[in-house]
Amino acid sequence: MGALVRSEWTKLLTTRVWIGLLLGACAFGGGFAALFTGLAGGEGVPALGTPDYEQTVLAVAANGTVFALILGIIGVTQEYRHRTATPTFLSSPHRWRVVVAKLLAYVAAAVPFALVACAVTAVVALVYSSARGTALTFDQDNLVVLARAGLAIVIYVVIGIGLGALLRNQVGAIVGALVFLYVVEPLLGSIPATQGLYKWLPGGALSAMTSDFQAPDVLGPWQGAAILVAYGLVAAALATLLTVRRDVV
Repeated sequence: MGALVRSEWTKLLTTRVWIGLLLGACAFGGGFAALFTGLAGGEGVPALGTPDYEQTVLAVAANGTVFALILGIIGVTQEYRHRTATPTFLSSPHRWRVVVAKLLAYVAAAVPFALVACAVTAVVALVYSSARGTALTFDQDNLVVLARAGLAIVIYVVIGIGLGALLRNQVGAIVGALVFLYVVEPLLGSIPATQGLYKWLPGGALSAMTSDFQAPDVLGPWQGAAILVAYGLVAAALATLLTVRRDVV
């Protein structure tokens, strides 16, 4: 298993895709932190120094989840896109070991990925809020919000691996995921008849985890975390089951 994990690490680190995705996560987190801080105190935006401002500005680090999702999708679909799936599975006839190794490798990669994205968001918010006269504080509640954002990034990598194993087509999986996250879920959350469904979806669970004060009715933070973990576990199970049972094409 150790050799398989190292092999997955080699595949990941010998490409530049992860660098671009990490930069994207940092740009999203830092950019939204700067935007939110610049607008703080304006209409509909909490003022600097308030708990709502501090928790929400740190929670924007969770915007990196979309890049983590894409990282997980690419981790699986690149095997089919570049036709390396056959030699990969021939090197280890027990396909479930390959999937587990991929999950372990990408979860391990997601941890520093999440730490960097969260650190950039926190630094941007701290520097900008200090420049505006009220420095961001890092009390226990705020650190918990930041930790939950990092956990969400790690879980979304696992969800991406499951989605990649389900669809196998890289472009289709990425486009489908983005449409669901940025079109389908917001629509469901904005329609009164379907708002009750939104809180059970990944986006609703993420909003619950990260204390989004503008979100519609959602669950509690740790309930949201539990639902998102459940999505991650289901995705991991799907990745293993589908990879083992389906033919390599």
